[in-house]
Amino acid sequence: MNKKVAVILSGCGVYDGSEIYESVATLLRLDQRGAAVQCFAPDIAQAHVVNHMTGEEMNESRNVLVESARLARGNIKDLREARAEDFDALILPGGFGAAKNLSDFASAGANCTVLPEVLRVAQAFAQAGKPIGMMCIAPTMAAQIFGQGVVCTLGSDEADAAKAAVQMGVEHQACEVSDIVEDTKHKLVTTPAYMLAESISEAAGGIYKLVDRVLELTHEA
Repeated sequence: MNKKVAVILSGCGVYDGSEIYESVATLLRLDQRGAAVQCFAPDIAQAHVVNHMTGEEMNESRNVLVESARLARGNIKDLREARAEDFDALILPGGFGAAKNLSDFASAGANCTVLPEVLRVAQAFAQAGKPIGMMCIAPTMAAQIFGQGVVCTLGSDEADAAKAAVQMGVEHQACEVSDIVEDTKHKLVTTPAYMLAESISEAAGGIYKLVDRVLELTHEA
């Protein structure tokens, strides 16, 4: 039976939403492995909109769910509809949307909070013992989801995001871009992706390993 995987997106674009290459690599690998995928995103306004040519904030408003639909080719649902019992695993790609729309880590750092709907869904998977994959900056939400002592990676120990995660109670492990870190107790798999990657192929190497391991863990009930 094909495994069913929920993917939470946070917009469309590295600076204000989901990192596009990370999201596509995730969806591609899931498809290659025969998984049935449903994308979700919160139906909220983006924290802000960034011009991806200049890096400057734009004076306009966009909706996270509507923008995420670009990545999902329209096959996406409001995060409020997500139920852990309908799926075998959960994956969250990175991009600054994870730190701006799914949480406020980008502005609040170690004092950040996670969007209640994201927390509800992720904790439901965790409490059911179902595997979760998080990449790039998304693991900054790990302490809120799993609690103190959760093991994950944001790439280098020296990264500001990693230092803030440690302040929040994460046990951080440095990791090469091509590898993954697994917290066996919590069934959490993380990879640095574009925290370290300098090309799409570098990012994809670790992401493919993450997807493969998450799917393997669905068999280890």
